[in-house]
Amino acid sequence: MRRDPSRKRLPGGMGLSAHELSMQLMRERDLLELMLFKLEEQQMLLATGRNRWIKHAADELGRVAAAMPAAAMKRDGLAAAVAVEWGVPDGTTLRDLIDVAPTDAWREVLQGHLTVMTGLADEILEMKKINEQRLRTALRVTQETIAGLGVPTGEYDLAGGVVRGGRSQLLDTRA
Repeated sequence: MRRDPSRKRLPGGMGLSAHELSMQLMRERDLLELMLFKLEEQQMLLATGRNRWIKHAADELGRVAAAMPAAAMKRDGLAAAVAVEWGVPDGTTLRDLIDVAPTDAWREVLQGHLTVMTGLADEILEMKKINEQRLRTALRVTQETIAGLGVPTGEYDLAGGVVRGGRSQLLDTRA
């Protein structure tokens, strides 16, 4: 691959593509952090029984998720430009770019982004699993409560399992 001579260069001969890629990775990190925040917000609503606001939290999560594909496409385009500048094949992954980075500084910067983004993705996946379980439990409890008005429904533990099949019922009629 040959370098594109029309690309602007930073002092010391480095092109702007790597800098632009780093800035895009930072924007993606911000989106991932916002998604994690929204998942934590949803989890708090579920944990406190504030089910009235769950739809709004889900809508906000949807808006963040909808922004992710465009950010990923922009990142992929910038990574391709960096690959051209650094003389490696187009379609090179971020991990591959780290390995072929021309300076230790760029290796550290890109590795830092990758490490943080991977950690955030892991946290998001775990939080998503927890929230899905809590949402299923809330739905089941709500359905059983509605179906069982006047019929014993029992009590539930945090995982949503029936603890005791007694006559206790909880229905907030003020909401």
